[in-house]
Amino acid sequence: MSHASLQLLGYAASLLIATSLLMRSIVRLRAINLAGALTFSVYGFLIGAYPVALLNLMTATINIVQLIRLRRRRELFRVIEISPDSPYLRYVFEVQARDIAQFFPHFRYERAENTIVLLVLRDLVPAGILVGTAEGDTLTVQLDYVLPQYRDLKVGRFLFSDSIAFFRDRGFREIVATPETRVHTEYVERMGFRRGDGGYRLQT
Repeated sequence: MSHASLQLLGYAASLLIATSLLMRSIVRLRAINLAGALTFSVYGFLIGAYPVALLNLMTATINIVQLIRLRRRRELFRVIEISPDSPYLRYVFEVQARDIAQFFPHFRYERAENTIVLLVLRDLVPAGILVGTAEGDTLTVQLDYVLPQYRDLKVGRFLFSDSIAFFRDRGFREIVATPETRVHTEYVERMGFRRGDGGYRLQT
């Protein structure tokens, strides 16, 4: 391998390690860090820097073990309905206003008689909030927000797949979402919503 190729390999390994530290999801952090450590290990062996190679090989092994543990770990999820006047709800909207605006730029919380607010708990910690408007057997989503550290799709899958009976038991036969951004559009599609009249629809 040429000197230039070795340098590129070393830069790639450094970039992967640095990128992993930017991940909010611990699973993504571990996975990208694993790729970086393996790349650094190969780089170390190729240039004869065996301590560097062995250290990164050990780091890769640790990442593999931790990823296996994370995959086997069973998390507890729960969806509960809270009051639309909840002080906690308004506090989240205040603190996370800028982040919410990235995905729901036109969202303005206005409490109405038919407003429904759901809180998704993940290991007893609030991880997601859904604000919707009930109209007959249809729930129209105004906000489907997940806190940054929990954006690995598990909250959404629990809410719109594992807990779909939660909506059915409350008389909802359809959930309607109208994404305002590309990211949110991709999200609702992955959650099983299908494009229809007036937005994306999910049958319960």
